[in-house]
Amino acid sequence: MIGHTAFPQAVLATPQPARHSKPSVKAASIAYLIFERPDLDKAEQYLTDFGLIITQRSDDELYLRGTGSAPYCYRVKRAETPRFIGFGLSLSCHEDLKVIAQIPGASTIEKAQAPGGGELVTLTDPSGFLVEAICGQTPAIELPHRAALLFNQPETSPRVNATQRLPQTPPEILRLGHVVLEVADYQATCAWYTQHFGLIPSDVQVLPDGSPAVTFMRLDLGDTPADHHTLALVQGFMPTYSHSAYEVVDTDAIGMGQRVLRERGWTHAWGIGRHILGSQIFDYWQDPWGDKHEHYCDGDLFTAEHAMGVHSVSAEAMAQWGQRMPKSFTKPKFNVANIRSLLRNLRHSPDLTFRKLIILARLFA
Repeated sequence: MIGHTAFPQAVLATPQPARHSKPSVKAASIAYLIFERPDLDKAEQYLTDFGLIITQRSDDELYLRGTGSAPYCYRVKRAETPRFIGFGLSLSCHEDLKVIAQIPGASTIEKAQAPGGGELVTLTDPSGFLVEAICGQTPAIELPHRAALLFNQPETSPRVNATQRLPQTPPEILRLGHVVLEVADYQATCAWYTQHFGLIPSDVQVLPDGSPAVTFMRLDLGDTPADHHTLALVQGFMPTYSHSAYEVVDTDAIGMGQRVLRERGWTHAWGIGRHILGSQIFDYWQDPWGDKHEHYCDGDLFTAEHAMGVHSVSAEAMAQWGQRMPKSFTKPKFNVANIRSLLRNLRHSPDLTFRKLIILARLFA
């Protein structure tokens, strides 16, 4: 087993996370996220300040993209209550879509009514998140973005008689990188994604009893390097969105993003720093409804053969340098509905116990 940190290797005491020997299909990429918001104007202002680009807007829906070939990576639907709905996973071919359509609870194959078109099958994962398996989207024309800056270093100086001057504008988002979800039914949810979409656990952080607290899962692209994680699952007391991450070209783009977002009055969540697992340089910001969005660059890439790492979870294990993860970053939103979910899941979820909640609270307090 290959470790990725200076932290001692821990022991996993549960069946999941583990890669599936014969998954239904192997997802090719994360396609987009789906949110509901009561105010599309406010959503548009935040997301464009963050660096996304509007591709289509109506009275009831908003679609945004990065500079890459994805027709869109962020969909906002008008609704009275703000919430995260789910996300899309791209498949390589129509035959894979036919396989997904046979999963219990899946819809029939339908035409996608969104930029890029294509066909999709709609599913619901064991935690209640919507998953749209999609294929056949027409790629968008890639948009230009600035090149990564050249750095003068002691051994080499590629930049002579030239200065570094960045435009003071929102950073150019290249693409959607990953989404992180909290779940109560961890084992069933993790198994569902490894079985049906072929996701591979890259690293898992465990509690002292060996039960998983955080698992980072990547796409199985064979010998083609894949992001350290496309989906991460966190043991929580209810299904909820944690954050999503968007790649930018370099650390200066992250720094300029922080300056622009701060000057425009948005709420900072955590950063700048460098993660341990995944190695991304990161900076997190909250949208008008408190949902976190991450600028990142320089993430790890693994091929399918790379083995899973198992590590002890702690607040210190979240970053190599930078600000310690603030308590507010993992603080749950307590309201009547969430308290009811907590009590219900404590009674019914096989993965959630009062003792585990106390341990998690102590670790991140």
